[in-house]
Amino acid sequence: MDSVSNARAYRSTYHRPATPPPNRAALVESKRSHAAIPVALVIVAVGLFLSQYTVLFPALLGVLLFFSGLSFLSTRLNPLSPHFYLTRKPSWTATAVVFLSALGLIAAAYELYRHGLAPIIPRF
Repeated sequence: MDSVSNARAYRSTYHRPATPPPNRAALVESKRSHAAIPVALVIVAVGLFLSQYTVLFPALLGVLLFFSGLSFLSTRLNPLSPHFYLTRKPSWTATAVVFLSALGLIAAAYELYRHGLAPIIPRF
């Protein structure tokens, strides 16, 4: 009798979950946003277009993207967002694209300056 009562007690305390636990990786990824990627690419395109007038435009936009990438790492404040506060944090892919865009614009400004292809002071 003792083994039967032990088996009943074990069965009554063990509750099998009705559904499997959710996939944590899918939940974490759904909480992140990729919205900064197209914004960064548009800023790169605008910076490269404005580089025909002066070297300062791509350099300043590159610095803006770099500091925006730093703000992505620390908080949800985003100068690239129209509401300035993100409801979801940016994804790691979006953060990497923002940093690479910043480095690309700064490198383009340096190469334009080094080869003398664009003026430093704009000629309007």
